[in-house]
Amino acid sequence: MGVAGSPRAATDAPGPRAASRTAPGPRARRLALGLLAAALLAGCASGTTEAAPGASAAPDTSAASGAVAAPDPSRAPAGRTPEGTLLVADFGSDTVTFVDPGRDGSGEGGAPIASVKVGTAPYGLVVGEDGRAWVATAEGVAVVDTRQRTRLALVPYATESGPVTTGEYRGGGMGIALAPDGKHVYVGVNVPGGDGTVEVIDTATREVTGTAPVGMRPFDVDVSPDGREVYATGHDSFDVTAVDARSLETRRMEVAPYGTEGGLGSWLKPHYAVVRPADGKLLLPFEGERLAVLDPRTGKVTVERMTADTHQHGAALAPDGTLLVVGTGPIGPDDEDPSLTVRTPDGRERVVPLDGPHEDVAVSEDGRTAYVTGGFTRDGYGNGITVVGLDDEESEPVRLTAGNRPLGIAVL
Repeated sequence: MGVAGSPRAATDAPGPRAASRTAPGPRARRLALGLLAAALLAGCASGTTEAAPGASAAPDTSAASGAVAAPDPSRAPAGRTPEGTLLVADFGSDTVTFVDPGRDGSGEGGAPIASVKVGTAPYGLVVGEDGRAWVATAEGVAVVDTRQRTRLALVPYATESGPVTTGEYRGGGMGIALAPDGKHVYVGVNVPGGDGTVEVIDTATREVTGTAPVGMRPFDVDVSPDGREVYATGHDSFDVTAVDARSLETRRMEVAPYGTEGGLGSWLKPHYAVVRPADGKLLLPFEGERLAVLDPRTGKVTVERMTADTHQHGAALAPDGTLLVVGTGPIGPDDEDPSLTVRTPDGRERVVPLDGPHEDVAVSEDGRTAYVTGGFTRDGYGNGITVVGLDDEESEPVRLTAGNRPLGIAVL
């Protein structure tokens, strides 16, 4: 397992393989498929022709499922945006879209109400108590007033990440998180072909005040409950980098329950994480088979069984500690279809089938409803949001037409 060590330099070698204490499962037997993918450098692709890291690749709209619904100005509230409105990052149209989630948040009768241009290929977003959203785009971090539905600013990156492009491997911001006190935003910046950084933005001045080296393609960024540490999940380096929020010193912790064989071509990498408030441990789902539980104090990883058996990406925690994990769909011939795993704190799971590929998930304030974005960072993606009732196991998911290849999502 990965072990916390000295501050991480950009040239640090990978640590010990996490697979040494975990028996190989079905995914390990599919490693040959991952090695084939290495030839394409397709970190999450399945039979696709994604651009290699650093190359420009516009989204292939021929592979999209679901129509793109234009916002209806007649539905947009004249005053402040109502609580419970959804905000999604439209990777395919350089906007964020405000979405009415329908009657009682159920998706029934819901529709997009307004869109705001934010910058090229927006990925993750986070919303503060003051109603400002911070959106990680290829160009910089956009600041959006969600109450008035306007862009206030675009904060350029301090990290040089190459030309502004679109596509799965584009440079620029990916994961993004807000400090508990709201004073700083932390954004993971992808540098195609190399290690990324976490940049610190002062929310008062809207300026970058520091950077720290992290792993390759920081899919997700999270913050400890006490705000002292920031965690960047390095998709292509099989790791989580802990960043001291004050000193910006770093330490790398490998998270690779299947090992690191296959490198860039492996599908068996970390994507998104959540921090469990009760103990500060990070939960990282892998392939609907394994939940890696990382203790950032020691770097130790333990593995719990999961049951969805599908490639997994987005994750969120409901107020009662229920873990929600998005299954994007099969990457091998014996994988299951897209799904949403609903996992209670004691490990019991319900797997809700979804129609088409999905990416990320957010949960309503009362914990009764999950909202799953249809976008997915590879060829073959969906437009729209799937609404899943969490307190009624008999209810059917509702498809809400909204967003153009939507990725990040928040409930206002």
